[in-house]
Amino acid sequence: MSERESMPCDVVIVGGGPAGLSAAIRLKQINDELEVVVLEKGSEIGAHILSGAVVDPKALGELFPDWRDMDCPMAETPVTDNWHWSLSKSGKTSIPHIIMPPLMSNDGCYTGSLGNMTRWLGEKAEEMGVMVFPGFPASEVMFDDKGAVRGVITQDMGIAEDGSQKGDYQPGMEIEAKYTLFAEGARGSLTKQMKAKYDLEADCEPQVYGLGIKELWDIDPKKHVPGRVIHTQGWPLSESQTWGGGFFYHQANNQVALGFVTALGYKNPWVSPYQEFQRWKQHPAIREMLEGGTRVAYGARVINEGGWQSVPKLAFPGGALIGCAAGFVNVPRIKGSHTAMKSGMLCAEAIAAEIAGHESQPELQGYEPAVRSSWIAKELKLVQNAEPAVAKYGEDIGTILAGADMWMRTLKIGLPISMKHHADYTMTGRADLYPKIDYPKPDGVISFDRLTNVAFSFTNHAEDQPVHLQLGDADLQKSSEYDVFGGPSNRYCPAGVYEWIEEEGKEPRFQINSQNCVHCKTCDIKDPNQNINWVTPEGAGGPNYPNM
Repeated sequence: MSERESMPCDVVIVGGGPAGLSAAIRLKQINDELEVVVLEKGSEIGAHILSGAVVDPKALGELFPDWRDMDCPMAETPVTDNWHWSLSKSGKTSIPHIIMPPLMSNDGCYTGSLGNMTRWLGEKAEEMGVMVFPGFPASEVMFDDKGAVRGVITQDMGIAEDGSQKGDYQPGMEIEAKYTLFAEGARGSLTKQMKAKYDLEADCEPQVYGLGIKELWDIDPKKHVPGRVIHTQGWPLSESQTWGGGFFYHQANNQVALGFVTALGYKNPWVSPYQEFQRWKQHPAIREMLEGGTRVAYGARVINEGGWQSVPKLAFPGGALIGCAAGFVNVPRIKGSHTAMKSGMLCAEAIAAEIAGHESQPELQGYEPAVRSSWIAKELKLVQNAEPAVAKYGEDIGTILAGADMWMRTLKIGLPISMKHHADYTMTGRADLYPKIDYPKPDGVISFDRLTNVAFSFTNHAEDQPVHLQLGDADLQKSSEYDVFGGPSNRYCPAGVYEWIEEEGKEPRFQINSQNCVHCKTCDIKDPNQNINWVTPEGAGGPNYPNM
């Protein structure tokens, strides 16, 4: 066994997304002498970033007041036109924005690639002296003798599927730090461990999630309206008593970002979020905009939907959660990058203050109070009952109740009620209690099969490596996930990773095609027995999103 090398630093940040990079930049803005390391599991900064995106630039403006004049790619397309449609199977009704709370407005927002904005943040971080290491996932947390986090170990390279060391084996490196920030995004593998070890969710509701599936298209220039933003609700999820909705954003260069979010608390195990997205594109109002265009990219990622009542304890001995690792998404606005960035900045400010004061506290003191008194809290409290209202009462009645609650809170007459959540995996119903869904076959023009689309995520994993989707109990998977729930893994995964192979005269066999994995984390969330554990694969594996 090769001895691990060790690198000491002041702060190590696990995850090179908007929150992690904002924290790194703020640290260097305050104290240029701090040694800051950012570890990113993707092949490059931005490779694993997927979002709509319509970005509220509030936090970006606090980080870089002159960002619009600094060649930031997000500045290219301001939102110019905002629509919200309620869809029936063949028609649509526009919902006037005048009846929506002011917080739902996209005035002053920008639409573009969050991945490209993240690449820009990465460049700025490196210019300031941050050590950014793409292709180096953190796979293990180190603790001192008092149980405090003292850093992380990066993924070993060159391990064969059977666990043996290949000829190019390299042991992971120990990154030792005074503070370790977990900025892995929604449902991070190490974040999950921290939540369990320090019982960070003891006083909050369980986090719940939606699965966002996205495509990029180049469309007919005659149909392109730069800055136009469209959101939809209703059909097709209304047919399966599921909730969520679609988005269609006109971005730069005759390109549109379109996608569909399905809340993972759905009960019918025959629902396929991927197929619902493909069906949504066939709606006359959506299809008309896509006809004559070309799909150029595909991807998927889960989104935090728990809101303010699901934000866990943020700081613990030696570390903290920032960004979507903590869960600051504003669900009705479908926005979370601004709150994620702000949380990273607040955490950085608290760390810099402790270091400057030569304080040595068991855990970071200033971060949590700063978040809970910030505009993050103010914004999320206004919408805290929106998602649970829809989850409990259905999309029609729930949307009305959610709107009423948001208006009351905006007018400061809201009731002091915080609705509860139920973990998504507990909501899945028995297969025999729900009708199977006969999804239409893809036409290869507007709608596509999963494996064809996965090729447009440019996903790649080294073949001879341990499977990073760890199955706990194979017998349980057959007796429960398949026999009771009908094998929903074959449908909830947007990348065709899971298959139940049915051969005549043989027991169904569970197959994991881990090389297809786009790192969305749905399996880790929705498996009805929590029998699948997502861990980091070898460095640089996964999707390589170009400008998602």
